[in-house]
Amino acid sequence: MPDPGHPIPRLVPEEPFPAYAYVPGKSPHPTRNAAHRGSDKPHASPAPLDPDHWRECRPYVRGIDLFNHGYYWEAHEAWESLWHASGRRGPVAEFLKGLIALAAAGVKAREGRAGGVKQHAQRARSIFEPMKVQPASGPTPRFLGLELRTLIDNSTRIAEMPEKVLNTADCSVAIVFEFQLRLEPSAS
Repeated sequence: MPDPGHPIPRLVPEEPFPAYAYVPGKSPHPTRNAAHRGSDKPHASPAPLDPDHWRECRPYVRGIDLFNHGYYWEAHEAWESLWHASGRRGPVAEFLKGLIALAAAGVKAREGRAGGVKQHAQRARSIFEPMKVQPASGPTPRFLGLELRTLIDNSTRIAEMPEKVLNTADCSVAIVFEFQLRLEPSAS
């Protein structure tokens, strides 16, 4: 879990988080509860994510913010909108599908469903394997700013020990993973 002395950096700090992280069966559904959505109310469909300009794609980096702070369902929704915008095919769509599966594993962890955690983590791992994603060239294969090897390793750990990430605590938000999605540093 994150170190309380070192807060998780925000990528889009001007966009507030919802009042709570949605967990099916434990909290009101966000589209039926105005208090949840706040500034996260539905927006027009986003433009497709351009892999050469991912830093400028607000829904993409917002999804990373949401994921890193324990809003797994909300991250899933942000990335799913981009998946649809991409036509659900090709390297960008496939990569987003992997992130969606990883976020779904987080939702299942909050629900206390080890089987669901394992299933979604295995799916994420199979999607992130380098042969299925066209990584950028370089010493550390990355795609859309994220290191593929790290995504594969984290998905594997979760799939091997899904019970370790379960968190059914009655709280508005809970971070269940011991890692964060870390984007490559900006070139200055």
